[in-house]
Amino acid sequence: MDDLSHIRNFAIIAHIDHGKSTLADRLIEHCGALTEREMKAQVLDTMDIERERGITIKAQTVRLDYQAQNGETYQLNLMDTPGHVDFGYEVSRSLAACEGSLLIVDASQGVEAQTLANAYLAINADHEIVPVLNKIDLPSAEPDRIKEQIEEVIGLDASEAVMISAKTGKGIGDVLEALVARLPPPIGTADAPLQALLVDSWYDSYLGVIILVRIKQGVLKVGEKVRMMAAGRDYQVDRVGVFKPQRTDGKSLGPGEIGFMTASIKAVADCQVGDTITTVRHPAAAPLPGFKPSVPVVFCSLFPADAADYEDLRDSLAKLRLNDASFHHEAETSAALGFGFRCGFLGLLHMEIVQERLLREFDLDLIATAPSVVYKIHLNDGATIDLHNPSDFPDVVKIKSIDEPWIRASIIVPDEYLGAVLQLCTERRGEQVELSYVGSRAMAVYRLPLNEVVFDFYDRLKSVSKGYASFDYELDEYREGSLVKVAILVNGEPVDALSMIVHTNQAEPRGRALCTRLKDLIPRQLFKVAIQAAIGGKVIARETVGAMRKDVTAKCYGGDITRKKKLLEKQKAGKKRMRQYGNVEIPQSAFIAALKMGES
Repeated sequence: MDDLSHIRNFAIIAHIDHGKSTLADRLIEHCGALTEREMKAQVLDTMDIERERGITIKAQTVRLDYQAQNGETYQLNLMDTPGHVDFGYEVSRSLAACEGSLLIVDASQGVEAQTLANAYLAINADHEIVPVLNKIDLPSAEPDRIKEQIEEVIGLDASEAVMISAKTGKGIGDVLEALVARLPPPIGTADAPLQALLVDSWYDSYLGVIILVRIKQGVLKVGEKVRMMAAGRDYQVDRVGVFKPQRTDGKSLGPGEIGFMTASIKAVADCQVGDTITTVRHPAAAPLPGFKPSVPVVFCSLFPADAADYEDLRDSLAKLRLNDASFHHEAETSAALGFGFRCGFLGLLHMEIVQERLLREFDLDLIATAPSVVYKIHLNDGATIDLHNPSDFPDVVKIKSIDEPWIRASIIVPDEYLGAVLQLCTERRGEQVELSYVGSRAMAVYRLPLNEVVFDFYDRLKSVSKGYASFDYELDEYREGSLVKVAILVNGEPVDALSMIVHTNQAEPRGRALCTRLKDLIPRQLFKVAIQAAIGGKVIARETVGAMRKDVTAKCYGGDITRKKKLLEKQKAGKKRMRQYGNVEIPQSAFIAALKMGES
């Protein structure tokens, strides 16, 4: 489109379940982008896993043509974003491609933790924000109270907030008019050298890498030779186009537009999110600022259940990394599980989704170790090392101190559940920073150690608050902690895949729980097998798997008792010798079940 004043690029941001994807459906319907027969609920949630869980994982884009009341036709580029804290990086990237945001707030539930977090992301991206109150058809809706809340908590003027019900379609026309009237058009000139921001990319087995771009300056044409500025690689553009929401090919993309391009790109590594694409003939003088790289906070190791699948796992991770820039991985080996990868994620849900996608999209059978966080270990010789994997824990004698990551968490919860939430935070070594009220709901800000949150904090928070608490966090600082490595020994041999780093107070209960669990999982041998949890040389918990034994006295009828004793002593000596040389094979099913301990 030559006239930039008729383009509007906007993202839809909100807390989980406040109606982002439903509003996107209504806007698509209202603009006639899909026929009634093609329409389905959450049309932009394309992955099976998104539809099953009812959450958005990937930000999706669609171009709509809207005939405004003033008779002009506007081009609207909509980006539907995720709401969960683990996919915040996806949201921040989408915001970089737009000039404005629709901030959706549930008219009955009001401002939640992620509403606040996403609103600040939009403010930091210099966005014009239009507040939208959704679900006004509910009997419990209180639009006036929620408007006050938006002004009080976020500091946005909500006097002109648009009232809608995305479910019934009420007020959708007002949203479109507000978009056209209140959001700024993009800026840029078609004559300038091409600067296109690489917003997202994914792998297609027929076309190679498909890249989602936002054109800042210049024009991207089919047949043009382009350069990825960070990767320094040149490619010829095969096709460009837009999503309406189906992929629709075109001839070119101009300034302010959001669309896709393909260029038969096979090397997944050449497509870095945040890179700038320019032409080889008239290159841009400097790249665009891009995105600051995401910092993974939770780590776990992934190993193929069958060692022969290692190559497939490596290719699959590279393709998944292309589509999910906040996911990191590097190769590693384990004595118990063989070759695999150490992977970094933005949170536990992110970790679960990545594992599920590897299973579904690439048909891989995986073993995942228990999640852990990054510790900074200060050694006596003055060196500092980052510890990603508990099995790499250095000798205790060399360690001066260990720092663990702490987060700053905001929890918004109805007043009646506040006591239970505060108790949970205190149990997890939390420190209260502030406690304030937003109407009838409390907003508690806590500092918490990340390794306490990683295990099952989110599930416990939801259960103690009957699902009403909302939770958002950011990394705060590293602090010295009293931490130890708990090693698991089976028949005197350490099992590196099961070792964990825990706070001194938690070492014994965690070690005991894991030993008890393993006792039921390790098959019985012909000799007794000791399962021990130890800190350094000190055993803190033990369980014993009983031996299978043959009844050697079965043939002894009558006679002196010493005949039986002699046979039993002989058997006992044999068992002792067996235990010295015996090897305990731990089946992989036992590993998998033991590593799921955090879920019990």
